[in-house]
Amino acid sequence: MKTFCGRANPTTGALDWVEESEEYDYHQEIARSCYADMLHDHDRNEKYYQGIRAAVARVKARGEKVIVLDIGTGTGLLSMMALTAGADFCYAVEVFKPMADAAQCIVEKNGFSDKMKIINKHSTEVTVGPDGDMQMRANVLVTELFDTELIGEGALPSYEHAHQNLVQEGCEAVPHRATVYAQLVESELLWSWAQLQPTEAEGARLVPPPAVGRCAGAHSVCDIQLSQVPTHCFTPLGPHCTMFSVDFSKPVSSAPQVHSSQFPAQSSGRAQVVLSWWDIDMDPSGTIVCSMAPSWTYPEPKMAPWRDHWMQSVYFLPAERRVTEGEELSLTVCHDDYSLWYSLQTDSQQDTQTEAPPCRPCCTCQAHLVWTRPRFGELNDRHRTETYVSALRSVLKADSVCLGVSDGSLLPAFAHALGAKKVFSLENSRMSKQVIEQVLEANSMKEGVHLLEIRPDQLTSTDLGGEQISVLMGEPYFTTSLLPWHSLFFWYCRTALATLLQPNATILPSSATLHMVAVEFQDLWRIRAPCGTCEGFDVTPMDEMVQQSLDFRESREAEPHPLWEYPCRALTQPRAVMTFDFTQCVPQQPINAQGVLPFIRSGHCHGVALWMEYQLTDDITFSMGLTQPISEQGVCEWSRHRKQGVYFFTSPWESSGDGRTSASYSFTFEPSSGDIKMEFTVKSP
Repeated sequence: MKTFCGRANPTTGALDWVEESEEYDYHQEIARSCYADMLHDHDRNEKYYQGIRAAVARVKARGEKVIVLDIGTGTGLLSMMALTAGADFCYAVEVFKPMADAAQCIVEKNGFSDKMKIINKHSTEVTVGPDGDMQMRANVLVTELFDTELIGEGALPSYEHAHQNLVQEGCEAVPHRATVYAQLVESELLWSWAQLQPTEAEGARLVPPPAVGRCAGAHSVCDIQLSQVPTHCFTPLGPHCTMFSVDFSKPVSSAPQVHSSQFPAQSSGRAQVVLSWWDIDMDPSGTIVCSMAPSWTYPEPKMAPWRDHWMQSVYFLPAERRVTEGEELSLTVCHDDYSLWYSLQTDSQQDTQTEAPPCRPCCTCQAHLVWTRPRFGELNDRHRTETYVSALRSVLKADSVCLGVSDGSLLPAFAHALGAKKVFSLENSRMSKQVIEQVLEANSMKEGVHLLEIRPDQLTSTDLGGEQISVLMGEPYFTTSLLPWHSLFFWYCRTALATLLQPNATILPSSATLHMVAVEFQDLWRIRAPCGTCEGFDVTPMDEMVQQSLDFRESREAEPHPLWEYPCRALTQPRAVMTFDFTQCVPQQPINAQGVLPFIRSGHCHGVALWMEYQLTDDITFSMGLTQPISEQGVCEWSRHRKQGVYFFTSPWESSGDGRTSASYSFTFEPSSGDIKMEFTVKSP
């Protein structure tokens, strides 16, 4: 049996459905899972163990047998903790079959199979009774059903069902409760991810469409490593507010709820963004706490535990609002069974407010459906806009006929504003075209830029009014691009358009260069590192299962990560690996590059970071990776707008930093597929 999987095709810019073996989905799911990250989260594991010990002891003190229900058992770790703490029996529920199979192996390896039953079902399908999955209801409920938003994985419906059907009244629960916190802030950086802002460069000015400015935006949470947002990038307008708590030891409701917190504004400013996180109390007294708070809330930020499976949330208010220091504010959070959203009321609004809770934000302008949040940030980046517009001005002439090839790009509008004779722009979708139409209309440019919903290989001279293209321009940006080199679709477009170009046509950018640097990650390495033992339990079957799935394909491929969220240190100099000349058509033969990269700093090399730099003109270059030279200590600063590629090594390479050890690399660009294959080996003296 075969399965079809969506995969970005750099040669067509489309998401192709590729036939894979029936094992592909299985291996993909495991390889990209965050189980390793959770197993490496010592703070989480330790707090769970402490809470489980205490819960088991409380039940035993009542003279009862301890029957545990573990929902979302994963590796079976929490159930084994409960049995080690003295539980009499554990029912461990895991809906993902490969994980349930791995848990069975781990449980047997650790000698707990006689006191533990793995149930491969969703918890809402579990039955209780003589012929059921469970012989009796449990008196200890252990779960790990949370995501960055706390309830996004369906924790509330699962708890609701468990209390109604699977556990005893008055049961112990680990965790015992969860509490959600929020802080109202002003942040130009974060707000730039939510709304298109007026921009000006080289005398050309664009304003956002009114519909975009009025739009409440996408309702989905923005989950990030908030610890990597410097405190100087936002201004707190209120305190850390306790928004609501959920007691998991009592019946839980998944019905929509509304909670508010009142406070006087700490300072005057524009209320734009809500930063949010949560913590879980593992015991009723709240002495065992596992917190998701960002590091800058800690007295010693370096002591904050790192985790990638639970991060922090950023919510954008439906509209920014000016507040005055001392003004009474009410921050409201609403939630249904799977998601949260925030709104803000002033004192005067509270007096006139109706009983109806604030509606969930919904995009009405389409821009938030076309542009991702990093894309909004990219379009709002003044330095980037100035760089591109400066390059564009340097190549434009009064008789220039321009064609833009990028998804949802503002470059064609700038080309018109700078005086190009004619401007055309290819859009990959009807919705993207409609958003750009709004931008053009808001800037009285609708007649100046001709939007074409046509594939590059289907474009004809008739579509261009008989004109030949003198300037082909792109950022390049395509919604289907996952890895940095997927933007080479621009090269394939240039090749398809060759007969429509003037002989001396300008291509902007004129070339792209793939760069690499070998790095030591501060924490990201944990998501791919084997665990071995976790809190004294042997979880090697899990390591073996993940490695088998990685070996299936993933270990030979790079994966996309926003490296600004994941600090790393360069152990080598950055290296330009291969250059793609857009002034020429895509070649028929593969492009190969080999070389050696000496390690100049000591450390553990976890892998290689990869990114693209674009040569816009002879003297203007723009990087989608490193934004500053690497510091003497190896500190890297990365673009927030694009994801970089990361090729993880199977195990870390040790570097002494004396240049005697080096990384040997081999890259092959395959024109037929648009993909880049890479191999690395370590060379020691």
